[in-house]
Amino acid sequence: MSAISAAPAATARRSRARRAHRMPVEHSMLLTATLCLLALGAVMVYSASAPSLLVGSGGSGTGELVSFAVWSAVGLAAMELVARRGVSVLRALTGPLLGLAFFLLIAVKLPGLGHATNGAQRWIGAGPLKFEPSELMKLALVLYSAQVLAGRATNPERLRVALKRLIIVACAAGLLVVTQPDLGTTLVIAFSLTSMVFAAGVPLRLLFIGAAALVGLVLMFAAVQPYAVARLTSFIDPWAHANGSGYQAVWGQIAIGSGGLLGRGPGGGVTKDLYLPNGSTDFILAVIGEELGVVGICGVLFLYGMVIYAGLRTAKAALDPYSMLLAAGVTSLIAVQAILNVFAVLSIAPLTGVPLPFVSYGSSSLLVMLSGMGILLAVSRQNAAGLRIVERTRARNPRRSEDGRSATDRDRSRRNGRARDAGAGDRRRAYGEAS
Repeated sequence: MSAISAAPAATARRSRARRAHRMPVEHSMLLTATLCLLALGAVMVYSASAPSLLVGSGGSGTGELVSFAVWSAVGLAAMELVARRGVSVLRALTGPLLGLAFFLLIAVKLPGLGHATNGAQRWIGAGPLKFEPSELMKLALVLYSAQVLAGRATNPERLRVALKRLIIVACAAGLLVVTQPDLGTTLVIAFSLTSMVFAAGVPLRLLFIGAAALVGLVLMFAAVQPYAVARLTSFIDPWAHANGSGYQAVWGQIAIGSGGLLGRGPGGGVTKDLYLPNGSTDFILAVIGEELGVVGICGVLFLYGMVIYAGLRTAKAALDPYSMLLAAGVTSLIAVQAILNVFAVLSIAPLTGVPLPFVSYGSSSLLVMLSGMGILLAVSRQNAAGLRIVERTRARNPRRSEDGRSATDRDRSRRNGRARDAGAGDRRRAYGEAS
């Protein structure tokens, strides 16, 4: 008899253990979408870079594939480490990480330390260990913004002080990045921080003023930078500048158009061989469109939609304002970068040189984006831990309802309500008799 009664108890314990280790569905969505994008990126980076060996341009598709795989592994290790260490560790790392990002952005301008490519001096290091400090600055500013804005939305005076601090730091970082020159990363920083300020509850009036100031600064910068003027001009009519500033945009359109609905098949693209520059980095979506067609592009957009949806759900379920702003900031960082890249390849926006997150070839972008995904997973784990605490509390108090009140509390409130109603009725009757 005791063995029969022990069986349901053991089953209940196993069920509770499974619930204790269960993660929210957003956690699985984030992890699945990230791994799928990395796998697609490995295939398309190899496909886009393999012809460079055949035409004798000094590249090797296998070499870029190995580099992509190595940096993906390092990024995944960083993602898991950040996810396991939790959100509380990030507060202590914010100051040193921001200081390191500023130091590297200044060092990249020093002779002998920074490396220039295609007229832009953005990298520091040597050989395969080059790093782009502006990528680190994007993540550091998200951490700093979450720390500054958390808990200040309900206090207008403290919020104004926090906004002043954030604007000063963000403008200093943006100035260092834009003079590299790197207008695309500057726009990613600006839009991501604007999303975080909106999530913190800043009035829309202030956001519109900030957006107008941002547009004005971009136009002023474009007016004094010849390459920016050329990109804006070619964006309006790329076919009129097909042999100059509109060359890349034109061949991106040709690649996507020649892919049709289902594409030419993996490895079957033609434009990447001799015509499409930066096929494995900024314009990898054009290679996807030519080889996998519209279906492939829609699949990529669906995966980013999963990341954005799960990230916003994670932010909504966060246990505190700091975690909420962290999740919202990392989600907006991935979303803004993906949207700018897709719009540029589809000629909906000017070329910005922003890589496609998790897919484009680039060690710095892979490492920083995967670390950001680790932050999202850390917030999701924290939400799951909070949910388990609530479930254990309810298990100890089985008579508690979903709104947290016990049956005794409900009975007491009903009795008190009836007593108040009766008292009010007596007073009304007494008032009628007196009149």
